[in-house]
Amino acid sequence: MHSALLQFETPHLIEQMRLLKKVAAVDGDLPPELDRIGWTYDDLVYEVSGPKRWRGPSPLHLGDISSAATGIPLVSFFTGCGGMDLGFESVGYQHVAAFEINELFCKTLRRNRPEWKVFGPPVHSGDVSMFENVAAALRTVIKAPFEGVFAGGPPCQPFSIAANQRFAKWGDKFKRTGFAHEKNGNLLFDFVRLIIEFRPKAFVIENVPGLRDLDGGEQLEAAIESLKAAGYAVSEPKILDAAQHGIPQQRFRLFVIGSRTGNEYYPPAPLNYVVGSGSVLFRSTAGVPNNETREHRAGSLLRYMRLGYGARDQLGRVDRLDPKLPSKTVIAGGTKGGGRSHLHPEIPRTLSVRECARLQTFPDDYVFVGASARQFTQVGNAVPPVLAARVGKAVAEAFF
Repeated sequence: MHSALLQFETPHLIEQMRLLKKVAAVDGDLPPELDRIGWTYDDLVYEVSGPKRWRGPSPLHLGDISSAATGIPLVSFFTGCGGMDLGFESVGYQHVAAFEINELFCKTLRRNRPEWKVFGPPVHSGDVSMFENVAAALRTVIKAPFEGVFAGGPPCQPFSIAANQRFAKWGDKFKRTGFAHEKNGNLLFDFVRLIIEFRPKAFVIENVPGLRDLDGGEQLEAAIESLKAAGYAVSEPKILDAAQHGIPQQRFRLFVIGSRTGNEYYPPAPLNYVVGSGSVLFRSTAGVPNNETREHRAGSLLRYMRLGYGARDQLGRVDRLDPKLPSKTVIAGGTKGGGRSHLHPEIPRTLSVRECARLQTFPDDYVFVGASARQFTQVGNAVPPVLAARVGKAVAEAFF
């Protein structure tokens, strides 16, 4: 269907243009018209399509990273759909417990890992801000000092630059509220309190890079000083770009690592290559779960199909990915709106949940539950499992 040729003025493209203009003229529904000629959205093409193909190395998979943490116990907080946990599990950590406040995310965790002990709705609040409630649950599965790892990323939306870019710079919501946020701004300190109380051998704090600079860095520094006062050696906050670690996506995450062993932590070294998004987006999605795609209006498709590689549709604020480059950051979006997804390199439509999950390095058999928009939220908020695996391996090598 998508040959490595320019599609301009081909019979297929001429028929596509005729159909889209006809439907757009009456603001009609496109799916019935596609059905009538035996097409789906995946039969649509750009005006220029096919000259770029990824022919470089494959992205890293969880099985590619050697185990280094045989049996090290792990407790995760703010677990989300489990990206951090999957990565640590793949390099040998033993999953002890997960705390997650969102019931739908808990359903995804239980659907994929029924053997994990998930503290969250409907059986537990999963709310890390409720210290006594969480501490009581933890005492049923671990003892202090805990000879394992606490890992977690306090909800990052209040700190996220990407989130703020959805608002005009002159709007009231543009200011990075961060720790002024009534609840989420304090969750970092709730997590720190749990670390100090249960004294894990090591901890991993993950967040968006904006956390490092918020309030001139004072808030993060206050959390680090509290941990140091409790006897932890804390590494310098380090920003990792997923694209430098075998992941076909540019995604910057901040990691703060600490331990009471006194050993020094060395972050995973960047690889000497990057992987283009085409390495996963040209693979077949036949039969895989979470592959529903958005039913775009004909008028939107007429704009999208004119975009070159890497170009942005300003009205829809979506970008056509370049298959030879890592994807732009996968963010929480949805098939019914509520966020931006990126456009497929060779099909003028936004990516499916599964395609985004592949850019995030989730295995194809990992299923996200709930409405499609909420599946996007789970994938877009996750730590790429392969990045987590590389961090988890470095933590194991440093402290265990």
